[in-house]
Amino acid sequence: MRMETLGTSVEGRSINHVWLGRGPFKVLLWSQMHGDEPTATVALLDILDYIGRHRDQPFVARLLERLELHIVPMLNPDGAERFQRRNAQGIDINRDALLLQSPEGLLLKRLRDRLDAPIGFNLHNQNWRTSVGKTGRPATVSLLAVAFDDARSENPGRVRAKKVCAVLRDALEPFIAGGVGRYDDEFEVRAFGDNLTKWGTSVVLIETGAFPGADPDRMLVRANFVGLLTALDALATGDVDRADPARYESLPMNDSLLLHTIVANALISTGTGVPPFKGDIGIGASRAIRTDGGRRTLGFSARIEDIGDLRVYGALERIDAEGLVAAPMPRDRLKIGDTIRLDDHKRKGPTLAVGQPAAIALLKRESSGKYRVERIVRVE
Repeated sequence: MRMETLGTSVEGRSINHVWLGRGPFKVLLWSQMHGDEPTATVALLDILDYIGRHRDQPFVARLLERLELHIVPMLNPDGAERFQRRNAQGIDINRDALLLQSPEGLLLKRLRDRLDAPIGFNLHNQNWRTSVGKTGRPATVSLLAVAFDDARSENPGRVRAKKVCAVLRDALEPFIAGGVGRYDDEFEVRAFGDNLTKWGTSVVLIETGAFPGADPDRMLVRANFVGLLTALDALATGDVDRADPARYESLPMNDSLLLHTIVANALISTGTGVPPFKGDIGIGASRAIRTDGGRRTLGFSARIEDIGDLRVYGALERIDAEGLVAAPMPRDRLKIGDTIRLDDHKRKGPTLAVGQPAAIALLKRESSGKYRVERIVRVE
């Protein structure tokens, strides 16, 4: 295993390239073109660690004998430092394949030209609103055999990329059943994946999305780890040649029908003075960096995204609030079991409205006319 510094970012941070293996077939993998998309970076580092500790195992020995792996774990360190999509210039590196005004994009282009690898893996995170078609299920992983022209033509390299996607689907579905979708294959003239494919390195795009549960990142990293190692082994053994591209082409296209949480069937007391009404409340969430005493942690930024009839949406969590009143949390925080009065027409303070923070009290009316706090919904 060897490492070199390809160059530096706008602000002088090193961009490193690790390569290993002695085989004749070159594979290029890169991650975190967008600084706020870190999942695959962690998976690539785990893969490097795994290979380093298990070099004598037949599986790893086969990879090293038949493949030459070239890995750029973090292409955009300045964006990663800020947890932002763009680099320090404000450029989206993934739209800089032609002008090459970002030093990070130029380094990737030079590496591709030097290696001329027949296949590459472009690793990203996608919006947590992304669903597998209209199923309402989270698109935990979306796959794309990247096109190289507007007609979305095929050549041997793109067919191989489709077969790699088929291998990835079969590897991932046991972990995330129903959670694999297909990314839109419209040609984007400025994008790196599209242009690398045009230049001769056929690109497989892997977009990591949402996963339900309290600790989604563990499963998301695991899915990338398992999927990438399985795909690399298929390239090493030649099993990829026997994969059926239809397994990729039959994947549902991505849609945007996913919310983080839906509070369904509630009597909604908005706190705005309008009479209560029956409906659903949809909460959207995105990853965000929080700073507390100089310590940074990765958490959520959550807001109410929709109110009304949300039956067409899926969610990572669905709460049935039939028979309960959904009301905004007052500034003095309630606890479950507290009893309060509720007069929607005279309330002042927080409201339940699109764009407002996701803090909802679910209340049950008691015989006294007061309301008991049954549950507090807060996405944090």
